[in-house]
Amino acid sequence: MTADNDNTIQSQGLYVWQVDNLLAATESLAGHWQLPEEHTSAEQSELAKNAVVSNRIATDTRTIKNGDIFLALSGDNFDGHDYINLAASKGAIAAIVSRPISTSIPQLVVNDTRLALGQLAAYRRQQHKDVTVIAITGSSGKTTCKEMLGSIFGRLAPTLITRGNLNNDLGVPMMLLELSDHHRYAILELGANHVGEIAYTTEIVKPDVACILNIGTAHLGEFGSREGICQTKAEIYHTLTDTQFAIVPDKDDFTNQLRRIAEQYTPHVIGFGNTDVSASHLDVEPERSEFKLHIGNQLHDIKLPLAGEHNVNNALAAAACAYALKIDASDIVIGLENARPAKGRLNSQILGMHRLIDDTYNANPHSVRAAAKVLAAQTGIQVMVLGDIAELGEAAVSEHQSLGRTIATIGIDMLLCVGEYAPYTVAGAKEISDISAHAFADKDSLLQYLQPYLQAQQSQPCTVLFKGSRSMQMETLIDALVEE
Repeated sequence: MTADNDNTIQSQGLYVWQVDNLLAATESLAGHWQLPEEHTSAEQSELAKNAVVSNRIATDTRTIKNGDIFLALSGDNFDGHDYINLAASKGAIAAIVSRPISTSIPQLVVNDTRLALGQLAAYRRQQHKDVTVIAITGSSGKTTCKEMLGSIFGRLAPTLITRGNLNNDLGVPMMLLELSDHHRYAILELGANHVGEIAYTTEIVKPDVACILNIGTAHLGEFGSREGICQTKAEIYHTLTDTQFAIVPDKDDFTNQLRRIAEQYTPHVIGFGNTDVSASHLDVEPERSEFKLHIGNQLHDIKLPLAGEHNVNNALAAAACAYALKIDASDIVIGLENARPAKGRLNSQILGMHRLIDDTYNANPHSVRAAAKVLAAQTGIQVMVLGDIAELGEAAVSEHQSLGRTIATIGIDMLLCVGEYAPYTVAGAKEISDISAHAFADKDSLLQYLQPYLQAQQSQPCTVLFKGSRSMQMETLIDALVEE
């Protein structure tokens, strides 16, 4: 192992943290080392130089490995400082804390460990200037678009891709800390459930390509209006320079506003949907979509293994990000055609003669409407099982009523709703048509209705799509049906 100019150590492509660069990364948070008291001054000096050499910073003692540094986060219901000695017993060689405790390992004391996590990630990003970062946000479609981008870029070079839902002010820096010398691309998903969150994570990530998929009504209760959501999502453009790229949706209610904001930061604004990257000759089937991809002055046939027009739009966004980086169109086509949905994103399975579609990963009004359109394209009796949509604030009642009206207009056969706002969704649906719509107070009641209904439908198959906010855990209904 050899030390480079900033006293970091490179080993097998991994970035190694040690005393000096940890101090440099946390300088703005008054970072300073505190060493175990039992050592003499000379020993402490030697410890300060050599005790901390680590490839990994961890925030969860359940994942601690020998040689890790433990960063003690604190929340409403937990305090990582209570687990420092447990981390040490599992092999942690140092801890990052906002208050020192009595322990056997060196501690880097900072003003705020949550901010320290961000500063460490930002420092790590600065050491990897040759990594091209694509950041995506939007009210819906982020995970699917991320998977498509991963399919495109992961075939070209080692690519870091956001895992699961690590897209908030803790998850984004955790992902960035996994950057290694081998990575050439990073695909990072940025979410927001409060004002300023995207501004914060964007400052850490410093994307080369910043993409907004859409402006919907997710977290409407926090942002107050779609205008507020637009302003928050547009923060992803704020660090762009005139050599970097902004990707803007052409078919959004806020297209013009987003384009104006993007143009304040970079002249390189690429639109998807109608302008620079678009689709024609759409053939949306129950489990796939075929279309012609118009990208620059080229035309390519795409067979996308995902259902729904909304996923065609996600594919256009992914193609636009790749197009910005001059990725060959043939590589874009191969990547899109090999993309696979994430778990809980329109995954399909057979139950007897019926088809169950799991779209339970999460939900907001925008994605529920998209899911209803996918369901309407399916064969047999079309049943939507819908749980409450969370984080809509004072708009919850009106948004659920509006959803019911939209679902009925799309024209599925049956709507089964569960949760506090289920009656409002059903009422909205019945305003539009005589759709078979029913509200249930809990999932057990809904299951007691759905199970015998499916068993009785022996002459005609049903397609049942399950959707709801993460808090509703709608996948448990699928599990109960399959296990029966």
